[in-house]
Amino acid sequence: MPAAYEHIVILTGAGISAESGLDTFRDKNGIWSKYAIDEVATPQAFRRDPQKVHDFYNMRRRRVREAQPNAAHYALARLEEAHDGEVWVVTQNVDDLHERAGSRRLIHMHGEILKVRCPACGAVLHWEEDLTPETPCPACDTVGCLRPHIVWFGEMPFEMDAIERRLEECDLFVSIGTSGNVYPAAGFIQSVRRNGTAQTVELNLDPSLGEDLFTLKLYGPAGEVVPMFVERLLAGQV
Repeated sequence: MPAAYEHIVILTGAGISAESGLDTFRDKNGIWSKYAIDEVATPQAFRRDPQKVHDFYNMRRRRVREAQPNAAHYALARLEEAHDGEVWVVTQNVDDLHERAGSRRLIHMHGEILKVRCPACGAVLHWEEDLTPETPCPACDTVGCLRPHIVWFGEMPFEMDAIERRLEECDLFVSIGTSGNVYPAAGFIQSVRRNGTAQTVELNLDPSLGEDLFTLKLYGPAGEVVPMFVERLLAGQV
């Protein structure tokens, strides 16, 4: 039997990784309640105090290495494997929990914490250890250039053209664990609604800022609502 949906796009945010022990950003006790964005997450901050920025991302890198995928990550990987149509995950998260759960069609629009980038030679390298301003680039030996492969505030997210193509063709758009605060991701639901008649679903702990734009909404912990939704979808009940 042909799939009810041929092109599924799933947007994930920090909420899907919260149950794996990784802090969200904008909640009451989230990361931005403890750190100033303009001190650790901008190009200007890196030029002004690279050690402080490296300390922040070294801490986050260690926490990601210690974290494990949860039931929501595994459910999305199961969907990709079992669904007859195409399933793409577009994630705002910089952790690798989707990959470790088994997802393969994946776009990291905000970068990846377990990679570094050298602006001097353009190399992007897998990296799990701490980074300092004195760490030389393994590709070109330049010292002082390596930075986290992260999209900082004021920088353009990665692969926006590819994401827009996926949004244009999707017939099911699912938003999971996002606040609806951060653009351009917060605008994806409007793009989907403009482009056609796709089914739109929000799976979240609480309603997002854009919850009224979705036709189907399920609220609760990601580890509960995402597996439940995936089972319903695979059973043809969505």
